[in-house]
Amino acid sequence: MAREAGGRVIQADVSNPDEAKRLVEEAGDLDILVNNAGLTRDGVLARMSDDDWRVVLETNLSAVFYTCRAVTRGMMKRRGGSIVNMSSIVGVHGNWGQANYAASKAGIIGFTKSLAQELGSRGVRANVVAPGYVKTQLTDVIPEDARTKMLDLTPLGRLGDPEDVAGAVRFLCSDEAAFITGVVLLVDGGLGM
Repeated sequence: MAREAGGRVIQADVSNPDEAKRLVEEAGDLDILVNNAGLTRDGVLARMSDDDWRVVLETNLSAVFYTCRAVTRGMMKRRGGSIVNMSSIVGVHGNWGQANYAASKAGIIGFTKSLAQELGSRGVRANVVAPGYVKTQLTDVIPEDARTKMLDLTPLGRLGDPEDVAGAVRFLCSDEAAFITGVVLLVDGGLGM
């Protein structure tokens, strides 16, 4: 797919600082960075293992730090760029059994707002997209009763499509969003109101 779009694929474990740096170096001068790596290891806090906490925080939050750190010097030097970090409605409101995931996604929001303040004077924008429940492998495993409850709480009454999220990311990376930085754009069908 990347070749069809005129791009190329570079694989890395972005939860590893050296790998994140290598990824950015191999990619070259980037005008846009979208951080979309993420995973869940759900469970109630009383039974959550240290490993489940650490792996989620490293993958979801530390990886955002590592990749942003790797691209910012080049973007600042070129006096332009757009960073979009993917959070979640869970990072805004929390969710039962997802303390680790909620902490990582809330951390992305605070991190990105700080980044927007640090980089704005150099023409670099940093924003967050926080999807609600979207048709993905993560939501495919949600039990039917929980899915029904989610849809009842979502004013638009449906799960989002990946294209809904991609459109928001594309907008924030575009010149049409040239005066937008430090925002959290909820793409959630109204769930977060």
